[in-house]
Amino acid sequence: MLGARAWLGRVLLLPRAGAGLAASRRCPGVWPRTWPHRSPSRGSSSRDKDRSATVSSSVPMPAGGKGSHPSSTPQRVPNRLIHEKSPYLLQHAYNPVDWYPWGQEAFDKARKENKPIFLSVGYSTCHWCHMMEEESFQNEEIGRLLSEDFVSVKVDREERPDVDKVYMTFVQATSSGGGWPMNVWLTPNLQPFVGGTYFPPEDGLTRVGFRTVLLRIREQWKQNKNTLLENSQRVTTALLARSEISVGDRQLPPSAATVNNRCFQQLDEGYDEEYGGFAEAPKFPTPVILSFLFSYWLSHRLTQDGSRAQQMALHTLKMMANGGIRDHVGQGFHRYSTDRQWHVPHFEKMLYDQAQLAVAYSQAFQLSGDEFYSDVAKGILQYVARSLSHRSGGFYSAEDADSPPERGQRPKEGAYYVWTVKEVQQLLPEPVLGATEPLTSGQLLMKHYGLTEAGNISPSQDPKGELQGQNVLTVRYSLELTAARFGLDVEAVRTLLNSGLEKLFQARKHRPKPHLDSKMLAAWNGLMVSGYAVTGAVLGQDRLINYATNGAKFLKRHMFDVASGRLMRTCYTGPGGTVEHSPGSARCLLNPPCWGFLEDYAFVVRGLLDLYEASQESAWLEWALRLQDTQDKLFWDSQGGGYFCSEAELGAGLPLRLKDDQDGAEPSANSVSAHNLLRLHGFTGHKDWMDKCVCLLTAFSERMRRVPVALPEMVRALSAQQQTLKQIVICGDRQAKDTKALVQCVHSVYIPNKVLILADGDPSSFLSRQLPFLSTLRRLEDQATAYVCENQACSVPITDPCELRKLLHP
Repeated sequence: MLGARAWLGRVLLLPRAGAGLAASRRCPGVWPRTWPHRSPSRGSSSRDKDRSATVSSSVPMPAGGKGSHPSSTPQRVPNRLIHEKSPYLLQHAYNPVDWYPWGQEAFDKARKENKPIFLSVGYSTCHWCHMMEEESFQNEEIGRLLSEDFVSVKVDREERPDVDKVYMTFVQATSSGGGWPMNVWLTPNLQPFVGGTYFPPEDGLTRVGFRTVLLRIREQWKQNKNTLLENSQRVTTALLARSEISVGDRQLPPSAATVNNRCFQQLDEGYDEEYGGFAEAPKFPTPVILSFLFSYWLSHRLTQDGSRAQQMALHTLKMMANGGIRDHVGQGFHRYSTDRQWHVPHFEKMLYDQAQLAVAYSQAFQLSGDEFYSDVAKGILQYVARSLSHRSGGFYSAEDADSPPERGQRPKEGAYYVWTVKEVQQLLPEPVLGATEPLTSGQLLMKHYGLTEAGNISPSQDPKGELQGQNVLTVRYSLELTAARFGLDVEAVRTLLNSGLEKLFQARKHRPKPHLDSKMLAAWNGLMVSGYAVTGAVLGQDRLINYATNGAKFLKRHMFDVASGRLMRTCYTGPGGTVEHSPGSARCLLNPPCWGFLEDYAFVVRGLLDLYEASQESAWLEWALRLQDTQDKLFWDSQGGGYFCSEAELGAGLPLRLKDDQDGAEPSANSVSAHNLLRLHGFTGHKDWMDKCVCLLTAFSERMRRVPVALPEMVRALSAQQQTLKQIVICGDRQAKDTKALVQCVHSVYIPNKVLILADGDPSSFLSRQLPFLSTLRRLEDQATAYVCENQACSVPITDPCELRKLLHP
């Protein structure tokens, strides 16, 4: 796409690319401590670097003069976003900007008045979205420019992932990065011609100001509009060709062994031996990579590479859990670490991270038997139950990174989570008995978690000086070392630290809390159902499985349209804890954000399959099958193979209809769908789903061959498809103790390529109708009995959980 960058520079009368932005990357202190939030397609990869002010032409823009500062007493007059439900859009409802939500009203205005569209995309817990809103969108003069010379459209990327993906593809293709806020200028026909991420309001020594960008685009639209339109069409055509994913002439997907080994080698090359993870900084959790490494270990466990894969994954998980990216006081994980050591995080907490990490830590426990990992998983789910759960069973999207240090003060990132030495000393003054030197509980905790008087946050990570003297809790020593340092018993130290953390937690309750994004998304709720179901099953805790069940009931009650069989994308917390939809059921059929996207179906189906295996309630499996049928009708590409991210009707007018080809902060919906199709084939024997899986994997063949590390979750599916799926059948009464013992035995072993089936002996049951061979399997001596079936052949009957475990994990 170098041609696109060149014409953008010419059309906007920009100087040749050179010292401008490149110089800013070399200047310490120029970049803010946390970067603009990156696109999930690159957000967990070391191949991409964050940008704090990227323009799709990748060159500095000329100065546009000084503009006015935001009014010190802005009038609180709402714009039309006040009628929206999205927390992100509502944050902009009092901007002096004539904002429109994404929709036909805005497009018609742009065409009628022949104005370019300014599209601004973000989400409610995005730190740099807050910054641009405060600096630019509250600025009266910038507001007039946006309102008079553009049709300004605001989009919540979590409501409209299709819009976000299309224009992020443009920004990434025509610049050196991408992220949020994402700001793109479109023709009235929705074709992009300029794009970038965060812009400061005015020009600096090395950064172009937002006001300058607006003035230049306004000028070029008036003087060179035809050239803009022609080149915009050229870029769109190039993006169409570049983004096409199709079976083509290929008949079968690539060799799983070859792709697997290449993916492992690429990960091994980027692995951080000391601190774990797969980049220098910033560092992301990347659960999809950890899941791949676990699967790779299972199929190579007798080799050196297999042992290496296990070590890489377990070490990464341990270093993350000990680092500041984990909230040691309130549990749960922050979005990412700004440094190599997992020490200082970007403090935002996302539901999808909690869901996937709960599964990753549960799998680590299955593999290692180390309760350290199961404790972390339980802590994650404890945090979600306390802070991200609706009373009706649904799960909220996120908690912000920013909050006021004290009521009435300006929000600062991390204020809710950091501590001074003085605070800890005042909260934990009690002397520790039996220590070899005078010691208080506070001193013990500060030693273990690395708190210092000057603060443990480097000035390079805090250029604004907001966190001076503050500390992020991060485990510096093992319990054994801390105990030895003070001559204490290990269990006594554990008890003292836990007691101290609880007191900090209670004290933290009195601080102003970060903003809660109470929007509920079907996709992320599906991931969270998986998180609770898998962890509950592995740990044998029905309480956790009940959370998963309540989450699934919430999805069916509030986010599923029975008449059409379709999922809805979003719902919101209303007054008194009620559940609302946007903008209301009367307009639901006409409003695109109402309906689900591919990821909603894929992630919910995965959640339901996990919930069936955890609970053995076949109603969840039946619903999963119906949703998969609907997904196939709405999103399947019958010509090229694979699934489109959005329905054709919902994406009408968008220049691209994409298939997501990257496993990032969240897995690609196509990757998850490949796994779902394999599992559904195992549950039902329906050949069509296996054929679809093979076709999907074939469509993504070239991507997996070239950069398998970009699709580790799909590479796992490829391996599963080319291996033999285990059908583990338990014949017994779901509530009987001997049945539960066999089921728990299965859950205690890491077996990713399997389906777990309960056969209760009823020939009219749903699963018996799907798999007739179940009627031939009998209980042995009236005891719950297990069979392990592969390639249409079953093992001898097994009634002893220990014998079953040996068969499953030789």
